[in-house]
Amino acid sequence: MLTTRQSGILLHPSSLPGPQPIGTLGQEAYDFVDWLVAAGQSVWQVLPLGPTGYGNCPYSCYSAFAGNPLLINLQKLVAAGDLQTNKLPPAAAISNKVDFPAADKQLSLLRLGCIQFAEAATPERRQKYEQFCREQSYWLNDYCFFEAMRQMQQKRGWQQWPQEIRQRQQSALHKWGMELQNEIAWHKYLQFVFFEQWFELKKYANQKGVKIFGDLPIFIAENSADVWANRHLFYLDENDLPTLVAGVPPDYFSEIGQRWGNPLYRWERMAEDDYSWWRARFRWNLQLFDLIRVDHFRGFSACWTIPAEEKTAINGKWTTVPGAKLFQRLLDELPELPIIAEDLGVITADVEQLRDQFNLPGMKILQFAFNSGPSNPYLPHNHLQNSVVYTGTHDNSTSLAWWRSLDSKSQQRVKDYLKRPCEEMPWTLIETALASVARLTILPLQDLLGLDDKSRMNQPGISLGNWQWRELPQQRNREITKRLRNVSHLYGRVLCNATEKQ
Repeated sequence: MLTTRQSGILLHPSSLPGPQPIGTLGQEAYDFVDWLVAAGQSVWQVLPLGPTGYGNCPYSCYSAFAGNPLLINLQKLVAAGDLQTNKLPPAAAISNKVDFPAADKQLSLLRLGCIQFAEAATPERRQKYEQFCREQSYWLNDYCFFEAMRQMQQKRGWQQWPQEIRQRQQSALHKWGMELQNEIAWHKYLQFVFFEQWFELKKYANQKGVKIFGDLPIFIAENSADVWANRHLFYLDENDLPTLVAGVPPDYFSEIGQRWGNPLYRWERMAEDDYSWWRARFRWNLQLFDLIRVDHFRGFSACWTIPAEEKTAINGKWTTVPGAKLFQRLLDELPELPIIAEDLGVITADVEQLRDQFNLPGMKILQFAFNSGPSNPYLPHNHLQNSVVYTGTHDNSTSLAWWRSLDSKSQQRVKDYLKRPCEEMPWTLIETALASVARLTILPLQDLLGLDDKSRMNQPGISLGNWQWRELPQQRNREITKRLRNVSHLYGRVLCNATEKQ
């Protein structure tokens, strides 16, 4: 699937600098695309774009289809005619942290935008809105009802709602749909505006020769519109609480494993309707992105099944999943599967077989390469062309922090392998990634900027305090831009089309 050598940057839009308390899909995103081209990069990898729940985690969202309203750019709403310039708040103080509470407060301005849109939208834009609502009705109606009801229920989880709504009785859905119609309309407006801005940005990036590389989590948050609207597809009891949940077994990193708590899919029921929910999800994501990273890919071969009453992941078991049937069904209706398999951790032969059966690229992480012998699959001499190499991911320490955390013996192993003194870490690791035979190299922006773990995006196992890092203005200076372009060109990763469109 990867046919040319290229490289790109991992940076979630929330981490962009800008005048709002969080990075947005506004001018800062367009400036980043321009910088990618100037630096010889042709791929922008982002994290999931959904509306985040507890802990602001993009891997735990209220919907697998919706967009995060916090990323909506207010200035673009002024340009669209939905807001008056005098309604814009003062620019947020410059900070290397996202201010989530302040971003939440600015959502009130979008209510003004919704009112203005309803009263004064041009016929052309109203037609686009109505078309969006029709085409996306298969998820939009349930999600907007879910959000309106969640707010009305003081943000309680849907299992705590009145039974008639929890069980989706038609009379109750109709009654509350009428009662909450204004709130539902607001949430539909938010989704329309989000995707209006997203597709404009994606079009701009593609015209500049930059592909957007998205992220699709395999599991769904328990408190989500997807589980509420599709209860029959999940292992739930008579009170709509999960009976089986997801996680990973004990391993080298954790004696008790990881109990994620996501309700597990009833794959046999999904097969009965020809995997329609999954097919719709992949179709939508392939409109949003040019490439998709499938998180926890091994879960499409077998998943660690944990009884919900268990407090840890120890007493789980592997359960086979019909991933091959799903991917074959997707290929029946799609010309290709531009999917990257997140195949990290302990990967068994069945997972490799599923990945290779559909010719899906896997991932190689250089931070994992030097802690064992020459057969380590992450060492550059073991890389494959059809793979994506990273210095580290959003879940890792920054490469500078990783290097500093190594003892002298471990550092010497790295130096011996690379035949370099490693005095310029993390650039030594960056150049190693770009030199790899892997056709795609992705570099977290924090590594290019030489930042330590104060700028780490996520620390797995900790529910609060993650996803906050934000780039400061002017950190991507000319020296970094020139150096990245030169070394990317040296290793054959600067595409001609990106250069021509600069």
